[in-house]
Amino acid sequence: MKTTLFLSPPSFDGFDGGAGARYQAKREITSFWYPTWLAQPAALVPGSRLVDAPPHGQTVDDVLKIAKDYELVIMHTSTPSLANDVKCAEAIKQQNPNVQVGFVGAHVAVLPGETLQENPVIDFVCRNEFDYTCKELAEGKPWDEIKGLSYRDKLGNIHHTEERALIHDWDAMPSVLPVYARDLDISKYFIGYLQHPYISFYTGRGCPAKCSFCLWPQTIGGHLYRHKSPDAVGREMAEAKELFGDSVREYMFDDDTFTIDKHRAIAISQHLKRLNLTWSCNARANLDYDTLKTLRDNGLRLLLVGFESGNQQVLNNIKKGIKLEVAREFMKNCHKLGITVHGTFIIGLPIETKETVEETIRFACELSPHTIQVSIAAPYPGTELYDQARENGWFANESLVANSGIQTSTLQYPSLSSGEIEDAVEKMYRKFYFRPKAIIPIVREMLGDRQMLVRRLREGKEFFGYLNERRTQALAR
Repeated sequence: MKTTLFLSPPSFDGFDGGAGARYQAKREITSFWYPTWLAQPAALVPGSRLVDAPPHGQTVDDVLKIAKDYELVIMHTSTPSLANDVKCAEAIKQQNPNVQVGFVGAHVAVLPGETLQENPVIDFVCRNEFDYTCKELAEGKPWDEIKGLSYRDKLGNIHHTEERALIHDWDAMPSVLPVYARDLDISKYFIGYLQHPYISFYTGRGCPAKCSFCLWPQTIGGHLYRHKSPDAVGREMAEAKELFGDSVREYMFDDDTFTIDKHRAIAISQHLKRLNLTWSCNARANLDYDTLKTLRDNGLRLLLVGFESGNQQVLNNIKKGIKLEVAREFMKNCHKLGITVHGTFIIGLPIETKETVEETIRFACELSPHTIQVSIAAPYPGTELYDQARENGWFANESLVANSGIQTSTLQYPSLSSGEIEDAVEKMYRKFYFRPKAIIPIVREMLGDRQMLVRRLREGKEFFGYLNERRTQALAR
């Protein structure tokens, strides 16, 4: 077995999400997701180590001190961070030319040949679901016998082995939680809408929805939701309670659509109630009242919901599969039941106009979730949105994030420029949050919890700094 390091490399300045983040740009406030994509193969490789540099403030020098003891280094990358991550790989190789360095992630899964061709420092790329590919690399299996691998041979020639099948037996997948407990400091992970400390992880992968912009199902996870059984999740959560005790205030199930199978979600929630755990999850805006009530009664605190747009035609264009009236009814039920909702919205989807942007702003204010995130449509390679942008000439530029790490608009439309898309983000935040209906619940939250008071004051300062940075970026155009 090769000594193996799984590495989420140091971020570039301002890019607080880092390569392992689900949302691959600087957030409005300091935010760090857990590196589940790396933790899962790390759980399969005995004696391996997981280093998540961004939240722990680790520099390239810090990483080099750790990496010198390893034969195999597997790094998670993304489209915005690839160039930065390659520099880290070069430093690791310069220190030890014999170390094998490979990359995983959606970008390299879609563009394995191009990635290897353009970056000679990279020895291999793991495509698609790479967990068992990483395991076989660590075991020293010949590379030409490992499915799902693209690699460079000793003569510099690039080879691609046959595709690896998706993982279906998820009950056989070891828990990532012992890896978290061993290698990560959970106090370093913050998400604005989750209680602190929190833990996030997956109980399965894949999403039946066909949203044209969504990266993970189109590149790695697929459209079939494959998952652990409720009993297996129950055992995992019992283990979590033993590992972390009462130090974790909330568990976040980050499966793309944890609630797509309502009966499974309810069965899992019964285990969580028995364990007296507070939890949250991703959900689509179409859950019925009775299901919502049952989940709430079993410890559900918050739902993370992608509303995306307030214009039905835009939702149809991206194949969201949700009607505005259904989303309205869903939010009404959540308010009635006291379930907190963090709503996500996207500006710049096909084909956005000034009018549809205004509809989205009005829709968000009407729904009034507790908090929101406003993103810019990001056409990542491997997505249908990327192909549409190429075919229709929507690309304004190729950069998904600015040097500051703030997301930029790579798209433009006949009736909406990339600059207007970027400006709409700040406008939507200001219109949503500078309302009594948004401010009063947040103030109540602060008054009821001293930790939340201190935290919200810090986040408020960061949020206003983010808005000012966006304005400065707009003035510089």
